[in-house]
Amino acid sequence: MPPNSRACAPRGGTPLAALLALLLPWLAFPAMAQVRIGVATMQPGEIFFERFGHNAIVVDDPALAGPVSYNFGFFDMDEPDFTGNFIRGDMRYRLVALPLQDDLAYYREVGRGVSIQWLDLDDAEAIALAAALAENAKPENARYRYDYFLDNCSTRVRDALDHALGGLLKRQLASRSRGNTYRGDAVRLASPATWMWLGFDLGLGPAADKPNALWQDAFVPMRLAQSLDEARRGDGRPLVASTEVLVAHRLPPEPPEAPRPWWPWLLAGAAIALALHLLGRRSRAWVAGIALPFWSLSAAIGLVLAFLWGFTEHRFAWANQNLLLLSPLCLLLLPGGWRIARGRAAGALFRAVAWLVALAALLALFLHWLPVLPQRNVHWIALLLPIHLALASTLARRAPAR
Repeated sequence: MPPNSRACAPRGGTPLAALLALLLPWLAFPAMAQVRIGVATMQPGEIFFERFGHNAIVVDDPALAGPVSYNFGFFDMDEPDFTGNFIRGDMRYRLVALPLQDDLAYYREVGRGVSIQWLDLDDAEAIALAAALAENAKPENARYRYDYFLDNCSTRVRDALDHALGGLLKRQLASRSRGNTYRGDAVRLASPATWMWLGFDLGLGPAADKPNALWQDAFVPMRLAQSLDEARRGDGRPLVASTEVLVAHRLPPEPPEAPRPWWPWLLAGAAIALALHLLGRRSRAWVAGIALPFWSLSAAIGLVLAFLWGFTEHRFAWANQNLLLLSPLCLLLLPGGWRIARGRAAGALFRAVAWLVALAALLALFLHWLPVLPQRNVHWIALLLPIHLALASTLARRAPAR
């Protein structure tokens, strides 16, 4: 302090100066208050589109009435051709900015837990991120083309944070992996709904089985939250300054990670194949009667898989090797199977197609062994290959002369 600085104080002002010194931090607090950035993570719910959790970026700006939640997960089921766009893989989502308490109201009502990770951002980073989110939330900028794995509500949160951090997040996450795959997380999180995990497991092709880096794992909000906890700033300090539980979770927790052995599927397939073979010794008509609904279901699923590959933008459904196990060719087996069920000869075409379907299932096993685009469908091969072989050997052989 310069020697003449006291000349500025009023005469007899020593007590007043002391009082001002005590009050100055409190008087200056509004001007010194900082913008805080947090990542809110919502736990999985019970509705099918809530099985994978959710997240949002929270901006706590003292200049605003309260914290604002920037939520990338809004869609409108009433928009024109929503169902058709969903089937074709051409969905549109949008970013919505709303008061945090309004965003939390639904999760509190249904019992889905919500926690928030407050990030240790510099002032400039926090202000720039808040401004970028406000610009992104404008109606003319809010819509984006949704991709379940590559561009969803969670990856949008990840990308916004990474941009604000100058690429720091991607540099740390893109070089590390836990060996997770898109299929593994999709099937795991969908497992409480049988129809849902079956749909993912049968419908995803080999592209869903490549091991992901932590950067790709962030399509799951809970995975992103875990990575944020492990992230570090350039000077080594944790990116997450503190974590706060906003809403207690009252629903069952997300399904745990667990290996899925293939041998029970093989035991089931072998047992069914043996039963068909023994039954075929007594009555081929009964075996044909059992095969007809199996072939019908296989063909129907195969047609769906072929449609997803050839006529939609669902890129992770392309080149699906389950088409070799659930072949649309099974449609050609139905007339011959019906004739066998009625005690008549099926014909040469039936025999050729039956063995072609069985050989296609054998090809699926061969492709599984190849290192090029391996698909994690060995459990389906173990179940279905013995059944196809048993049906071909039982029904595609020539009937004994009467």
